[in-house]
Amino acid sequence: MMRKEEKINYDVAVVGGGPAGMISAGRAAELGAKVVLLEKNDSLGKKLLITGKGRCNFTHYEFDRDKLAEKFGKEGRFLYSALDHFGVREVLNFFQFRGLTWQVERGNRVFPKEGNAQDVLRILTGYLREGGVNFFCNSRVSDLEIIQNGSEKFRIIYSGRELFSKRVILSTGGKSYPQTGSNGDGYHWAEKFGHTIINPEPSLNPVETAEKWVKEVQGLTLKNVSLQLYLEGRKRDERFGEMLFTHFGISGPIVMDMSKSIAQHLKKGEVKLVLDLKPSLDFQKLEERIQRDFQEFKGRMFKNSLQKILPSSLIPVIIRLSAIEEEKKVDYITKEERKRLVHLLKELELTPTELLGFPWAMVTSGGVSLREVNPDTMASKKIKNLFFAGEILNLDGPSGGYNLQECWSTGYLAGESAAGKN
Repeated sequence: MMRKEEKINYDVAVVGGGPAGMISAGRAAELGAKVVLLEKNDSLGKKLLITGKGRCNFTHYEFDRDKLAEKFGKEGRFLYSALDHFGVREVLNFFQFRGLTWQVERGNRVFPKEGNAQDVLRILTGYLREGGVNFFCNSRVSDLEIIQNGSEKFRIIYSGRELFSKRVILSTGGKSYPQTGSNGDGYHWAEKFGHTIINPEPSLNPVETAEKWVKEVQGLTLKNVSLQLYLEGRKRDERFGEMLFTHFGISGPIVMDMSKSIAQHLKKGEVKLVLDLKPSLDFQKLEERIQRDFQEFKGRMFKNSLQKILPSSLIPVIIRLSAIEEEKKVDYITKEERKRLVHLLKELELTPTELLGFPWAMVTSGGVSLREVNPDTMASKKIKNLFFAGEILNLDGPSGGYNLQECWSTGYLAGESAAGKN
């Protein structure tokens, strides 16, 4: 139940009720600050509830700070202080102390052992109530300004009302999944106060391809495959893991993780993706494997000889691309045709045309320039008593709990700093 607002003056006002906003508001209140949290949606944590397909992969099981930060690319060093302050171990302890059991799953992803994203949200809202945070939903901020009258404070207009606060934390997220309220409005306030916004682009995004045959195998998930990115014939990136075919192209963990790189290289020239369906076998070993299968299926047609090496829905596509007659007996397949099949399985080409965009992006690449934010406090270097936390910052990592960990770490540190403890 929402608390009734008693006063219009606060120590800390948090704008945005996602993961970073909730953890920052809770921490500031825990340290004694009078805190208000404003959320424009009709409930808190809307985007949080869809993470991990509703199960909530809330962090990544990696205690080495440097290795974790490295996953955020060249900007990752910015996270050192935040991770030292409230890293993976602290996040796990935070939720476990409040009754959430967790388990480490494939790829070191951490999920609730019993429960889902609703349980994570329940703990966070409980944390807000513990500290006496006044949180208001359906409260869209329409104006934010600094009042200079001897004791500087922020004036916030929201839903036709106003309040004043000594300090403000912007945790409004990015532009990904706008259906959850993430439309980039926090960038407006940051720019108003003189901050540079690195051009926001979709990241962790499905990819559209030029090949139309992908629609024939939509829904097919491939595990333990390799995907390589080539620009003008030179390999620029590579991922190994799970991939999904869709009606428009490709998705799944390795595609989502590579999508930012794909988008960047599409701006530079001709891009090709090369899918290796059998990365554990080199060309020679794969050919030997196919020869054994052909021996086993001796006397049968080519179209009936691939079920041991390929998913059934992919077989017609591979047959067509191989240009080998589907009714040809395997006994009569030539060495040249066999080698062509091997190369197809090891080097299946896909042509990316574009990312699907923000409505399908898990996170936003870009945001408030890190050069203008103090990494030890999350405070603005331009405006006194203004702080940032979460996806609004120019930080984005791969899938697997990294981006939520960034929200917890920067949010906790921002809350602590805004409460005057840093």
